[in-house]
Amino acid sequence: MATQTITTDLYQLYPSPRNTLRTVFGHQLFLPHPYALIHLPDFHLEGKATLFAACRLADQKMGQLVTFELPQDQERFERQFTPD
Repeated sequence: MATQTITTDLYQLYPSPRNTLRTVFGHQLFLPHPYALIHLPDFHLEGKATLFAACRLADQKMGQLVTFELPQDQERFERQFTPD
């Protein structure tokens, strides 16, 4: 079954098959690393989070978008994430 895309004002999103939700949460972080391996459970987040392959519409830059339910989870992710 083909995965449906989600289009927002800023991104064309392709949901990760590992997402249990297809929700785009309000706290978002675009990573210009389309091939970085991101395993969200490794970050021990308190709330829900989702991961998408993303195309930023403003400049057609490919990357990944991580969205977070809680702002402190975004801060934690930013501190801990290091691209491959």
